[in-house]
Amino acid sequence: MKKLIYKISLFTGLAIMLVSCADDFLDKPVYGVLAADDYFKTEEELQEGVFACYDVLQWAYTTDWNSMYVVKSFPADETHAGGGSDGDQPSYQQLDDFSYTAENKPIEHSFKTMYFGIMRANAIINIAEGDTPAKVQMIAEAKALRAFFYFELVSMWGGVPLRLALPGASEFALEKSTPEQIYAQIHKDLDEAIPNLPKKSEYPVAMRFRMSKGTAQAIKGKAYLYQKMYPEAADAFDDVITSTEYDLAPDYSKLFLKESEYGLESLFEVGYNITGYDWGNFQWGGNRSMENNINWQLMGPRGDYYTTGTSGLLPGWGFNYPTAKMAQAFDAEGDVIRKNASILSVADLRTKYGGDWIVDKDLDWTEAPPVWGMEGYFRLKYGSLKSETVASPGVAELNYGTNIRLIRYADVLLMAAEANLLAGNVSTAQGYFTKVRDRVDLPVKTVTLDAIKTERRLELAFEGFRFLDLIRWGDAATALKNQGFKKNGNFAEKHSLYPIPSAEILNNSKMTPNPGWGS
Repeated sequence: MKKLIYKISLFTGLAIMLVSCADDFLDKPVYGVLAADDYFKTEEELQEGVFACYDVLQWAYTTDWNSMYVVKSFPADETHAGGGSDGDQPSYQQLDDFSYTAENKPIEHSFKTMYFGIMRANAIINIAEGDTPAKVQMIAEAKALRAFFYFELVSMWGGVPLRLALPGASEFALEKSTPEQIYAQIHKDLDEAIPNLPKKSEYPVAMRFRMSKGTAQAIKGKAYLYQKMYPEAADAFDDVITSTEYDLAPDYSKLFLKESEYGLESLFEVGYNITGYDWGNFQWGGNRSMENNINWQLMGPRGDYYTTGTSGLLPGWGFNYPTAKMAQAFDAEGDVIRKNASILSVADLRTKYGGDWIVDKDLDWTEAPPVWGMEGYFRLKYGSLKSETVASPGVAELNYGTNIRLIRYADVLLMAAEANLLAGNVSTAQGYFTKVRDRVDLPVKTVTLDAIKTERRLELAFEGFRFLDLIRWGDAATALKNQGFKKNGNFAEKHSLYPIPSAEILNNSKMTPNPGWGS
């Protein structure tokens, strides 16, 4: 699969360069380049194009150092950016304390990457002909992926240009469509895709990274939920739940390990490989190194201070430390199972695992943390775990293969509980809510919106959902006061949307900034 992705990525990159050039250049023949209309004639060619759309997801979430994962995670109250100091990766520090601007490179990268995915999907949708069942399915995959890319854009940036074709150079400038228009296209794409997508169980195991019927139905439900169309959201989630294709995995502590990839609970995830890289052959820069997950090394406990012991959590470069407030949220709910699977305290590192954090051992972490961004806890969920990499061939630091889970069944159940509760289906909401709590041995609790908010916070900690949840609930201004390690950041109304990147405004003469982000 990787070779196919690389091949089509090169092809698509050439296509981008061509549409970006002047008209007089486009009028000349370009020898050795296949015209777009002559491609996607065979099932093999079409599969290469579809795989190229999935390839975008890899570098959207872990490109060095411009990952959508950090763009979604660091503005929330779950973690601090960390690093060596407040000057280490300034764009990350800005996300942590709401000092980011339209020049922020991770934000720019995330925006651009979604349009790379849309462009690749558009090529398939506009060129390919569904003259075999396999081609019909792959065109449906492209439509569902385009819907996913547009959902990411509209949920993060609001109204954006709605690009549904492959533009010539003179057609690049395009004004924003409204969020309502973007959502309408998302639902149109999904409605057309869903009947032609396989169930997850109908894919061979090696192909379960691909769009299934349940994945598309979950995206549809999530789009309705963000639109506050609760009965419609409940119906879409019901289609996923009643399909019996998914269930909660019994052991929460194993959910984010390689052994659980594409497992019982998985609807959609970004796949990575252990590649055997070392310091001499790792391909730094651009989107070339994304077959493995370098961000997990970036986010391991800073090796200057850390000794592993028997914890299995390897040292890294010190970004993305849990906040003390996140640990306290687990304790307040009596949530031992998810806490122990998600975070490790300095105290437990020393007493249970024989490791160490070489700072003042009598330190009151709430008064004077000596390491930037650190409040006494390390992440285990999505952690730099020894079990997730290999030291040979290559080096452990550069070979994390952990997949990123974009949609899993517990998330669907909690969104379904929220949609049903707000649609007036209280007993159904209670059942879904209780099922999630039962898995981690928490007592029965009456379902309310506040209870669902707490459950999402604990169940989905460090997965990149919290910030957008707080925004859509209207809770961000209250929850995100005194944000960042310096406690000097505060959520403002303009942060309800990310800024349109300056580079996009510069290159698209019809683009306008989001409210509060400039004239």
